[in-house]
Amino acid sequence: MSNDKRERRIQKVWKNKATVEGAGVHLRRAFGFEEVPQLDPFLLLDAFKSENPDDYKRGFPWHPHRGIETITYILEGDVEHADSLGNRGIISPGDVQWMTAGGGIIHQEMPKGDARGQMWGFQLWANLPKAHKMMDPRYREVKQAAIPKVQTPAGATVRVVCGAVAGVHGPVQEIVTDPEFLDVSVPAGKSFTHPVTSGHTVFAFVIDGEGYFDPERDPFAREAVGENYFDMARPSGCSEGTLVLYGPGDAVVVNADQRPVRFLLVAGRPLKEPVAWYGPIVMNTQEELRTAFREYEEGTFVKHARH
Repeated sequence: MSNDKRERRIQKVWKNKATVEGAGVHLRRAFGFEEVPQLDPFLLLDAFKSENPDDYKRGFPWHPHRGIETITYILEGDVEHADSLGNRGIISPGDVQWMTAGGGIIHQEMPKGDARGQMWGFQLWANLPKAHKMMDPRYREVKQAAIPKVQTPAGATVRVVCGAVAGVHGPVQEIVTDPEFLDVSVPAGKSFTHPVTSGHTVFAFVIDGEGYFDPERDPFAREAVGENYFDMARPSGCSEGTLVLYGPGDAVVVNADQRPVRFLLVAGRPLKEPVAWYGPIVMNTQEELRTAFREYEEGTFVKHARH
């Protein structure tokens, strides 16, 4: 790395926690309401991984969203979806659903698993700025074949959903918070270096394996460890289910030593705006929240004609 690039140090790490959402879906929450605004513009990250259909089959029946974007990334199993724009389909392994709720959308997501009952994926919520809260909703279903895979000179493999790696751009573009969403795999003995925009929020979530996400290889410094990080006896590598929030800098460097590591790397421009959040609606004021729920009850929530 050139000397003018400052490697980001870990600001905080914590483990995901069990929770239940929707009609009874068992999840592991990496961050959510309690962490606002530490990961601005990002609001929530849930991981769902199970071989038991009872953990997920009740799904997320029809519900509204306003003021945010939801990004769903599937590794195993299928999810059937439908929404008030008239979209309907199935998200399969390797696919991404990037939904901009904007001024209002009503949708449902029903996990089906695969033939063995396996279901594995993630959902990220990204906030929208005040000027775009009521934008027209839009929906993008990105199939696995449309997501480029990049081999870096240092030996990492990156699926580029949004953003760019080595000049290769992901298929999801023109997002107002200028985000990056990368699925990174680093073999044992290899490393991954990636420039990030100074001032943007950057985090990594470990999907599998173990890696070193800090240039000093000491992510468990007392000031960095979140209150629910319970795995303190481990050596100084971050393992599955760990959320790594980075401090300031211009680049991220991740090393895999004895074991490979796979992680999501996400970055975006912080909004630095007030957050008024209740359930699936995220606005800037309590009055805007009350308006959204009143419109939902009155049947005027969706402002745009169905296709």
